Amino acid sequence: MRIQPREQLLDVWRALLAACWDGQHWRWGQQADTNSISDSEQLLCLLYPTTEIDIFALADPDRIQGDVAGVLEPTGKKGRLGGFVVSLLEQYLERNTDEHGEPSFAAGNYLRGEPTAGQRRIEVVTSYSMSLTVCLSGLRFLQACRAETRSGELTDRIDALSARLSARLTAAMTGLIRSFVVATTHPNSPAGQAMLGMLNQDGQPDRVIQSDLRRSLDRVRTLLLGDVTLGWTASAVELDDDTMLFECGWSWGVVHDAAEIDGIDARIAHRGGIADPRPHLYFTVIALDAINNLVAPRIDELGLLNEQQMQLAQALRLRWELAQHYWSTLARFGSGRWPLEDIPWRTSDGLESDYFSLLVSAVLIQDLTVGTAPDDDLKRAVKVFEELAARGRITRKATRDDPAVGLHTPGVRLTLSGSESVDDGPVLHWEVSDFAPTLLRQALRAAGLSSNVDTRDQLMELAKSVMDHLDRRMLRSGAATGLWDDPSGVFGDDGASVATKPSWSITERVVECLIAAERIYREPPPQLPELQRMARNLLTIAEHSYGQTKLGVDLDDRSASLTMLDHVAARIDAARQQLHRNPATTFVHALDALRDLEQLSIARRDASRGD
Repeated sequence: MRIQPREQLLDVWRALLAACWDGQHWRWGQQADTNSISDSEQLLCLLYPTTEIDIFALADPDRIQGDVAGVLEPTGKKGRLGGFVVSLLEQYLERNTDEHGEPSFAAGNYLRGEPTAGQRRIEVVTSYSMSLTVCLSGLRFLQACRAETRSGELTDRIDALSARLSARLTAAMTGLIRSFVVATTHPNSPAGQAMLGMLNQDGQPDRVIQSDLRRSLDRVRTLLLGDVTLGWTASAVELDDDTMLFECGWSWGVVHDAAEIDGIDARIAHRGGIADPRPHLYFTVIALDAINNLVAPRIDELGLLNEQQMQLAQALRLRWELAQHYWSTLARFGSGRWPLEDIPWRTSDGLESDYFSLLVSAVLIQDLTVGTAPDDDLKRAVKVFEELAARGRITRKATRDDPAVGLHTPGVRLTLSGSESVDDGPVLHWEVSDFAPTLLRQALRAAGLSSNVDTRDQLMELAKSVMDHLDRRMLRSGAATGLWDDPSGVFGDDGASVATKPSWSITERVVECLIAAERIYREPPPQLPELQRMARNLLTIAEHSYGQTKLGVDLDDRSASLTMLDHVAARIDAARQQLHRNPATTFVHALDALRDLEQLSIARRDASRGD
């Protein structure tokens, strides 16, 4: 199916209001057991488009477009939509502030494994990441709303709310810093052998792989040793021994040996962590996505961060850059087949999953976004995406009792080692079922990078196929009809039960995908060298034909012929102006000019015969 961001996002908003707004009160996903992640995801379904897409902006009543106002009319008229969003942000903070007045990032019922009451308050990297995105979007919205609001009660609420969101932002950034970890391992250990086995695609001796890997990651190791100090963990002490292998990224939460961060009043800067000091691919990708919003140029331009937050942001930027470079280096390691192309990816603890391959490819695409994306790398990434889509039963039919269905329902299970230290409870787990929207987002990101028409077409066709898969998983009954996620729409033959309640996790990720698609359509079309050459050639022919035709026209004869030539000249001028910005437009203008000249030539020949 076609990806139509404006229409589909409005459909999401329409379904969101039907599920959550009763005309007076907003129904949050978890009324009894507050879950900061679910609350963040639910709020972002509305808030994220308003700050990322101009046509969805709600802060200025005069700029709200008719179809947007029509969808949101149940919440109030145009002039009241800003106050409505302010109210939701106030509720969000009230629900996610603990009894001490501190920001709460409790994962609640997102934790799997019969958590105790104390364990339900455990905080995970997803909590910090989603809250960071909410706070940045909220602060951007409030800044715009404040500029359009007269002094009064609403401006006072905006000022107070901005301060509270800023405090939560500081806490979320602090949590992410203290969750970053570097883990070392000996090459001969089981973890070391698993890493070397994944990287060794050519059957080289281990010592050759170790030597090449050491050179490839030398800059990362140097910066980790010299520049990454804030919230540093004791587990990284062996990093200066370059015979040791290492991994860097984010654990599932604040690690148990993370150093305290001085100068920050929030308890999260000093509270002891519990997470095992080992990077998790999933939580690394979640953190990288959130930090990507933080380091965007517009955040500096808007002046949203205070001095303390700017220091934290710089620390996160460094970790963001190093983690991206580390995992993208591993993804493309060696001179032959990429380790990423050897699906499934195997982690250092010996686990294998197509989902891990997708996560590594997500880091690779983000790294290519920051730097230069070679066409060859994108072509190889396309093949990985297409294989993952087939193996994940998105572009291929699932068989009976197909294990691939587990990628989507119930999802991939991750162990939260260290969670058992709270209340002497069980080891908890985390389930992720966002394989399809994650694949869609990476395909769209890669399409936005590609200047090769064939590669771009492949990626967009894949994106349409994944969107079609997700459309079939949309809820078809219940109050949340039009939201996600009902895997039975695709995998019903495999025993998946019909769902009627929304998954805010999947719904929010689909919203992110639609925003990514809007960015692609917002940008100028790709500058394809072949099209530019054709447009230049056609323009040259049109200019030459125009000159030839004008030689035979009496300039004192104010006839229709001279008027048509003036139109042709205007077309050629317009074509010339667009040659470097939009060669397709140049092509059309030049073709129209040639068509007009041909009609003029025919008219002159007919007139000549008549004479």
